[in-house]
Amino acid sequence: MFSTAPDTEGLERGSVVAPRFDAAGLIAAIAQHADTGEVLMLAWMNDEALRLTLDTGEAHYFSRSRNALWKKGETSGQLQVVTEIRLDCDQDAVLLKVRPQGDGGACHVGFRSCFYRAVKDGALVERP
Repeated sequence: MFSTAPDTEGLERGSVVAPRFDAAGLIAAIAQHADTGEVLMLAWMNDEALRLTLDTGEAHYFSRSRNALWKKGETSGQLQVVTEIRLDCDQDAVLLKVRPQGDGGACHVGFRSCFYRAVKDGALVERP
């Protein structure tokens, strides 16, 4: 288990890693390309996924639809090697800076980023 911050000051300014998981035991995790800054995906982590990511240096997530832990790229080859892990100011979101392996993509639909569509005139339009 992770530590609990002693107070708000400790949470926001201290050095204790004290992620704040939601009521379902999850925390939002954003994967960002370490070299380009491109946002690749948003996923969820539970305590075990975050620990495995810290321990192995490879991104692990928790699938809400499958209710199971998964290692990114285990079947697709799109492993994510983690170069840096950041927690936001109140430690309820994780930013993973990653170097994607395999074909360099992150999206299970086949795109480099899961954010491949933009809203234009009330509809979703694919963008490169």
